[in-house]
Amino acid sequence: PAMAETELGTRFQRRFLAARQLPSFPWPELEQNLRASPDSSLLVDILHKTILHPLSVKYPPSTKYRRCFLTELIKKHESTAAEPLDELYDTLADILNEEESTHCYKNYLLPTGEPVTLSESVAIISGGTTGLVTWDAALHLAEWAIENSAVFSNRTVLELGSGIGFTGIAICKTCKPKTYIFSDYHHCVLKQLTENICLNGFVLEPGTTQHIQTESQGQEAEAVNYQKPELIVAELDWGSVTEKQLLDLQPDVIIAADVVYDPEIILVLIGMLQKLSTSRADRKPPEVYIAFTIRNPDTYHLFQAELEKAGIRWQITPAHSNTVFLCDVQPNVTILQLFI
Repeated sequence: PAMAETELGTRFQRRFLAARQLPSFPWPELEQNLRASPDSSLLVDILHKTILHPLSVKYPPSTKYRRCFLTELIKKHESTAAEPLDELYDTLADILNEEESTHCYKNYLLPTGEPVTLSESVAIISGGTTGLVTWDAALHLAEWAIENSAVFSNRTVLELGSGIGFTGIAICKTCKPKTYIFSDYHHCVLKQLTENICLNGFVLEPGTTQHIQTESQGQEAEAVNYQKPELIVAELDWGSVTEKQLLDLQPDVIIAADVVYDPEIILVLIGMLQKLSTSRADRKPPEVYIAFTIRNPDTYHLFQAELEKAGIRWQITPAHSNTVFLCDVQPNVTILQLFI
């Protein structure tokens, strides 16, 4: 029973720190445990692994999310014969006194236990862009990368449409790339991306706007004991960038997550990949992996058709076996390897 309680608390912890949807939590198992053993130890454990976890205290999920989670936890507690737990109500009172913010934090735990901490917008669309939140395809791509770290080890990686940085930060912390180039175009996204890179122990090199280096500085970088890659943040407009401008990048691997969601973007993306295929000095084309959620089958089929028109072969990568970050099954997420 003690082992089961510990495992249950860990499942709550990973879902909570990543601010997953409340229905995805193992509430029925919690109710069963509370009815079988109506004492407060399990609830105290869950409270300290979620809302009072050091990561959550320092980098809290949204006020609304924490309030809803704690309210649900109290409901489960009150439905049993357990004694009232003052710590639950005191914590809720503290949260009720907080002001709502337009930004919140999400914390994803890597297999090593080290976190990837992101500052995100609380709104899906903010500042005229959807790039200020993390999408499921980015989580899937990071999980696949961790399981296939040899693809990235000691290589130069270019990420197209990095958004606020989840996939790239996870890869830099686990896969030991030589150089990692984050790229995006929207100014708000680039600003948030740079902040999140620094938030995770990577320090912006003084006097530059694009090159970033890792340094051990304070608590943020205590766990940074892997090979330190050179990190670059690049403003990249797919529609106007030239082959000459891409010559400096020289990527061995190109990745992207959730960039195939609009038919208007597809041709521009394919044109960008064609430019990158000829930009390497050794003329060896880079490996390309594109992850996306199939929301509209017509858009997915259009992407495949346009790839074939451009003479770009593709294949679906084998599904990875680990589920490090996702709490909800997303069967419509696919990763394609492109041969450019």
